[in-house]
Amino acid sequence: MKILYPLFISSMVTITGCNSKNNTSEINKSETEVTKKIITFTDFKKVKGVDNVLNVPFELFTKLDSVQFFVSPNKDAPRLKVAYNKLDNYYGFEEFDDFYSIHYSINNNISNSIEAFVLKSEFTPASELTLKGIDLYEIRSSKLKGNVDLKNKSFNTYGTITEVSEQEFKTASKNRIDEVFVKNPSVKLKDNNWIFTGNGKETIITQHENVSTEDGLLSNEYIGKSPSLNLEIFKENSAEVLDTYYTFYNVKSTADFALFTGGFPHILPGKNWISYIGSNDDVGSNFEISKYPGQGSGQESLFYVNFTTFKIAEETKAFWADQETFYAEVYPVNSAASKGKKQKTAFIKIKLKPNLF
Repeated sequence: MKILYPLFISSMVTITGCNSKNNTSEINKSETEVTKKIITFTDFKKVKGVDNVLNVPFELFTKLDSVQFFVSPNKDAPRLKVAYNKLDNYYGFEEFDDFYSIHYSINNNISNSIEAFVLKSEFTPASELTLKGIDLYEIRSSKLKGNVDLKNKSFNTYGTITEVSEQEFKTASKNRIDEVFVKNPSVKLKDNNWIFTGNGKETIITQHENVSTEDGLLSNEYIGKSPSLNLEIFKENSAEVLDTYYTFYNVKSTADFALFTGGFPHILPGKNWISYIGSNDDVGSNFEISKYPGQGSGQESLFYVNFTTFKIAEETKAFWADQETFYAEVYPVNSAASKGKKQKTAFIKIKLKPNLF
């Protein structure tokens, strides 16, 4: 018995060891099966596709090559790895602790849309986008002294462009050198027409296009007078189209249309430069400089560039700090306000090369 007893114990230990190994194996096998569970888009809840982006609470953006779609806002939930496509839209509808819920159209087919949950760590809401990592120098086209260039895709040919602090922007704005417009008391609104009164007579300032156009009715707003150019400036727009123009009139004898800009004008009196910076309806933003030699001479195009990676936040706040340095408030091209959140703006400094023109 004394010989058999140890053998019996050993046998029992061996049996117990086998059971433990088998149990662990079963657990690992079970965990592997959960981890490796394959899902497809059919495992996600079907939803109505987004047909109007204005109804979307917020949009999301990512810089990753691929992202994860979870079937529920739980890190242990089944997930699907999805390759990022720059044409895809991630429309956010709800926010959780670690997730956003999105409506996603498979292959951009609105009728085939699903609800998925994505990690906050993999996405940035449109309202929180910044200029970090953005190539400010990227341009689509440019024009220098009438010569159009569609091949050059960098602003470094013409100067530098950098992000600056809000403090630098505010400090520089105190010494801006572009012209301040003043209201001319001789220009008043009368019977829905702007009237200039001078030399004992009234002259109607007619808009540079007919009041009734194929684009709809135009309206104009008096901005003020340019003392250096001796021209009256109006903001003209149509309720039917997005385009807004700033038009200049000479009202010394008759109200003659002189020139226009595609955005709020910034004028350098010493050079008679008329510039503007504004968002492009198609891509990015426009920066343009022209010159007004004088009455009857028209306007001479000096420089134009179409930046592609940012939009203009408030064009009236832009300014010239000196004859080569221009400041503006901007935001990334995909930035947008969301419900209860304003989009983040940034500040840029454009420095033209000396004697560029």
